[in-house]
Amino acid sequence: MAAMTPEQHHLVQRVRALVDDEPDVREVSMFGGRAIMVNDKMVVSAGKTGDLLVRVAAGHHEALLGEPGAAQARMGAGRGMGPGWITVAPEAVADDGLLAFWVEVAMRHNRAITGGESGSEGS
Repeated sequence: MAAMTPEQHHLVQRVRALVDDEPDVREVSMFGGRAIMVNDKMVVSAGKTGDLLVRVAAGHHEALLGEPGAAQARMGAGRGMGPGWITVAPEAVADDGLLAFWVEVAMRHNRAITGGESGSEGS
């Protein structure tokens, strides 16, 4: 895998801590970042600048764009990724609670499309 920037490495470690209880977690290089996969589907991807690409339910996409630091994800200049793909600015995931919010939103979508169960009690 490609070497990570310090910001990316730190974000990946923080995300790993949040999904550590999930039964099938792995990392892959994807979309120019380091993607965290659960049940063989991308949950989030840590970008080189510490931004977070989040996979969400398309039906919740517009509402989630109203969250601080959230924007329509782009794959290069002028190429939107479509509903279900949101990029969150580094400052909007600097706080552990805010990062946990985005990871949980992504995990709800992941469980819905994979039928996966959470490894943690009460989730």
